[in-house]
Amino acid sequence: ALASLPVLGLDARWLDGWRQVIVYPGEFRVQRQYHDEDSGVVTEGTDELIGEAWERGPLILSWADVATDLAQPFDGFNVVVHEIAHKLDMLDGPADGVPRLPAHIARREWIGTMQAAYDALCRALERGHDTLIDPYAADSADEFFAVTSELHFSDPALLRRAAPAVAGLLARYYGAPAARA
Repeated sequence: ALASLPVLGLDARWLDGWRQVIVYPGEFRVQRQYHDEDSGVVTEGTDELIGEAWERGPLILSWADVATDLAQPFDGFNVVVHEIAHKLDMLDGPADGVPRLPAHIARREWIGTMQAAYDALCRALERGHDTLIDPYAADSADEFFAVTSELHFSDPALLRRAAPAVAGLLARYYGAPAARA
């Protein structure tokens, strides 16, 4: 049910096309290959994850983290929303921070608003400043979208303080966030 939260204001059919959710008891390990384009060196490593979304595959979640999110719905984190945001982002190809957009949001507006806020976050972190948005959002444009989507649903007041234009855009995209009970 939590996976449907991000599409309540969109079209539930946007979740069509994948049917598998894999749930691990806690963090899970995945093997990765990293390719350094400058040197051509390929290295392998292991990442510990709490969630992952595949473009043409399953949603993978840590139950321990899902349970924490259910117990603390307004703490600024939500692994299910984060991974569903990636799924929405991948509806039109590889994750790039620009999901399929409803007709009332122009692609140019989305890119301009999100890129400006992403760049501001990256600059603040490069200068060593503390930020209201989790630094993980600076990893890439698609992570910025997923992390700010989490905030939209789990701490919208913080998102409004940290990035008011993004908060407004996500409210138009997802619909107004739920009020605290």
